[in-house]
Amino acid sequence: MLQKARIVGVSAAWMLCVVLFVAGAFADGVILPDHPQGGWLTVVYHDVDITIRDGVVTTEVDQIFRNNTMGSIEGRYVFPLPPGAIVTDFSLWVDGEPVEGEILDAEQARSIYEEHVRRAIDPALLEYVGRDTLSLRIFPIPAGRERRIRISYTELLEADNGVYRYRYPLNTERFSARPIESVSIDVSLETTGALSAVYSPSHDLAVVREDANHASAAYEERRVLPVDDFLLYYAVSADALGMALLTYDDPTDDNDGVFMLIATPPNDSGDAKPIPKDLVFVLDRSGSMQGDKIEQAKEALQYIVSNLHPDDRFAVVSFSDFNEALHSRLQTVSAENVSEAVRWVGGISAGGGTNIDAALELALAMFDPGEERLKFLIFLTDGEPTVGEEDPATIAAHAAEANNADARVFVFGVGYNVNTVLLDQLAQENRGTTTYVLPGEDLEISLASFYRKIASPVLADIALQIESVSGNVATYDLFPRVLPDLFRGTQLIVVGRYRGAGTALMTVSGRAQGSDAAYATVGAFSDRGLESGFLPRLWAGRKIAFLLDQIRLYGESDELVNEVISLSQRYGVITPYTSFLVDDDELAQEEMVGAVFDAAAPAAGATAVQGSSALRTLAESETVQTAVEGVRIVADRIYFLRDETWTDSTYEDQATVDVVLYSDAYFDLLDAVPWIAAHVAVGERVIIRVGDVYIRIGAEGLEQLSDETIETLTG
Repeated sequence: MLQKARIVGVSAAWMLCVVLFVAGAFADGVILPDHPQGGWLTVVYHDVDITIRDGVVTTEVDQIFRNNTMGSIEGRYVFPLPPGAIVTDFSLWVDGEPVEGEILDAEQARSIYEEHVRRAIDPALLEYVGRDTLSLRIFPIPAGRERRIRISYTELLEADNGVYRYRYPLNTERFSARPIESVSIDVSLETTGALSAVYSPSHDLAVVREDANHASAAYEERRVLPVDDFLLYYAVSADALGMALLTYDDPTDDNDGVFMLIATPPNDSGDAKPIPKDLVFVLDRSGSMQGDKIEQAKEALQYIVSNLHPDDRFAVVSFSDFNEALHSRLQTVSAENVSEAVRWVGGISAGGGTNIDAALELALAMFDPGEERLKFLIFLTDGEPTVGEEDPATIAAHAAEANNADARVFVFGVGYNVNTVLLDQLAQENRGTTTYVLPGEDLEISLASFYRKIASPVLADIALQIESVSGNVATYDLFPRVLPDLFRGTQLIVVGRYRGAGTALMTVSGRAQGSDAAYATVGAFSDRGLESGFLPRLWAGRKIAFLLDQIRLYGESDELVNEVISLSQRYGVITPYTSFLVDDDELAQEEMVGAVFDAAAPAAGATAVQGSSALRTLAESETVQTAVEGVRIVADRIYFLRDETWTDSTYEDQATVDVVLYSDAYFDLLDAVPWIAAHVAVGERVIIRVGDVYIRIGAEGLEQLSDETIETLTG
């Protein structure tokens, strides 16, 4: 058992790593050279245009391959097709002449993949076993020359539990000799019914909702290597609050299922009035704010005040050693009041110390606890408290006591000299968020972008209730623990665990335009859902972030530390312990934990700010954290590189069925257990769990599979 760690902050080492989320690119079609030892081609660019009309999807792929080797390369181009896809256009031109391609069924394609695996001594292509494939011969490509390939295919998606799922098969990073120069995805989405959820767990998409039935999404990156398949989920709902449910449960696993609920307010083109809100802006004008920081902050506040809704009310406070307020109470939004506030903010100058405690007390006192209005306090500072009360815990306690109006506290920390523990505690204990603006970043852009997000709240004080209708569904361990307010143009995403199976009534309730509102839908919680394999890791990331926040803000305990370790080992999510997840030496693990936290970050400074920002990313990200060196991911399975063998994260020295790599038994295994192909593709030496049996693939073991062994694996 690992000993109690000495925790006083968040380790810089892991926090700098934890921000490495999925931003992966890809190269799907690949040219298999006849002589792999001569080298691989490089993918120059890969553009994908996706057009979705209800459930009909047309995918257009444009790739250029370049021969960066010293000699000619000849081989075969293969493009694994999605199930049921129909190729509508294909073109490859060589010296002005078109080259014909052919569609191979899964069995024909398999013989190509297996033959190449035997020749190239690389199992990665087995990822594609079981798929129909577009294929053609590629005539010699001279050194330095290129080939351009364009493909269009159409497929029909079927809704599952009201949600459509589109997948563009990727993860062929081994087959590009160099990083891809340019990768892009463009999605055009149109639905007959009202479009609700639009979500990608794999890539950070820029989504634009054009109206109730149309949306577009884009992703672009340069100089990258492939990582993950591209996944897109979307749902259609006629309800006022569109809700989409995704579930994952492996019937061969003893663990409970994982679900995700996505709630999306309607895109009503502004017809519905946003909830009236009260806002108090608190600006640090201490001496450290001099220069660009104070000027950018003033311009951002002037922009926000000038763009308030007519039914809003506002106040502006500035502070250093002492506080100043334009008015002692909230003002209505009128041309006169806005002009006065803009002039007053323009006259603020920086100088003096930092009395955070007194500034918060004054600002929170401006809210009326008796009024049913949504209340926001936007607090901006670039330093630690230096005047008045200086103890962070006491300041946070004072703020919680003063906040009897239940105002949301949104905090902006500017630069590296802020106390991250204080700012994060203020936000978390008052239903807000923390944003850190790093040196060199534009504060004005950050503030204006934040305000555009919160400008139109549509549902506040949100609660979620899930009640079993049929079967025996029970949910638990939901994140986020406290649900945020829902704003126009955003989505509420809740992830959690569930046990049992059946249908459940999901009710999202809150306040809308001064009155109570509730929206309900029935969803199916499956005990055999295997399509959303990313969900367990997404849930684990959010739970780990919650646990680390508790440790960081309130102190460590053996229970919390050990739970973080257990989750990181099971799901491969980056934590302070990731660097030794592959180490089986318990003593080495204990020493590493001590070393990590001996060097833990203080509450202030660059490491603290980067660490806190990384935790926020882990807790709030809608994409799944990608694998890192020494960790590989297949669906919900995690493999760690231990003793040169990729090992299932649940393996604990159990007995194994050993199979010789590339033997008849190896390929017979793919026939007996078809789903294992993607797991075998992880590497040449791997330990894979099949039911209650662990299979070890390597240099020793069976070269033929007996009927008894096959029955054990498939029984």
